[in-house]
Amino acid sequence: MTESRRPSLLWRAYEVLAMGIGLGGLAVLCLLWLPFAMLLYPLLPKRAGQALGRHAISLIARAYLWLLKWVCACRFDLRELDRLQGDAPLIVAANHPSLLDAVLILSRLPNAVCVMKASLMDNVLFGSGARLARYIRNHAPVEMVLGAREELRGGAQLIIFPEGTRTTDFPVGPCLPGTALIAARAGVPVQTVLIEFSTPYLGKAWPLFRPPELPLRCRVRLGRRFDPPTDVRAFTLELEAYFRAELSELPVAAAATALSEMPPCPKPPAAISS
Repeated sequence: MTESRRPSLLWRAYEVLAMGIGLGGLAVLCLLWLPFAMLLYPLLPKRAGQALGRHAISLIARAYLWLLKWVCACRFDLRELDRLQGDAPLIVAANHPSLLDAVLILSRLPNAVCVMKASLMDNVLFGSGARLARYIRNHAPVEMVLGAREELRGGAQLIIFPEGTRTTDFPVGPCLPGTALIAARAGVPVQTVLIEFSTPYLGKAWPLFRPPELPLRCRVRLGRRFDPPTDVRAFTLELEAYFRAELSELPVAAAATALSEMPPCPKPPAAISS
C-alpha cells in the first residue's frame, strides 16, 4: 500500500492562511450588512423586512461559500438542496457536524427561517441580520414552537437541527423533541437533510483557530421526508434512529468515496501546492 505524502510546510502555511481568510471573510460580510439591517429593522413592515433579510442572508451565505471555494480550497456539493426551493411550508431538519451547516443550507433556500440560539441572536455580527429576517430564538420552548408555527403558516421553510447543538457523539447525537413538537403543531412534513464532511472541521471537538485539513469537501443530500407526527416522543426516536442509520459507519464509508470522487477543488497558487 502506498503511504500518503505528508503535507509540505508551504501547504500547511496555506491552510493557516485559508483559515484566516475563511473566518475573517465571514466577519467582513456580516459587518457590511450590519448597518443596513440595523437601519431597516425599525423602518420596514415586518413582512417586507423578513423577506429582504432572508434573501440578504442567503446571498451573503452564497458569497461566503464562493470565497471558500475559490480561495480556500473547499468544495461543496449542494445541488440536492435546490430541489427544495419553492417547496413550502416545510421543516428542514439536518444533522449538525459543523459550524458551517446553517450557512450551507441558507445559501440555497432564500425563504428559510432558522431556529437560533439566543446567544447568537444577541451577537454583534449576526444579531441584527437575524432579527430583520425574524429568526426564532430557542430560549423558551413554548415561544419557539408558536413562533415556528406562525412562520410555517406564512409559507416559510424552517431550518432546525434536531440535536440542538453540534454533534458530540458521532454519527449523530440524541435528538430533542422540538422538531416533532413544531411539526405536530403546524401540521407540516419534516424533510431530513444529511450533511457529510471529509474532516470534522469546525465540529464540537475542532477548536475555532485550528487550521483545516485541505482540500475540504462537503456533500449535502436529501433524506427521507416524514409526514407530520401524531406522537412526539415516538417521532423523535424514529428521527434519531433514521439519522443514525443513514450516517452510520457503512453509509459514511460510501459517502467518503462519493466525497473523494467530487470534482477537484480550484488549485491554490503553484508556489504553495503540495
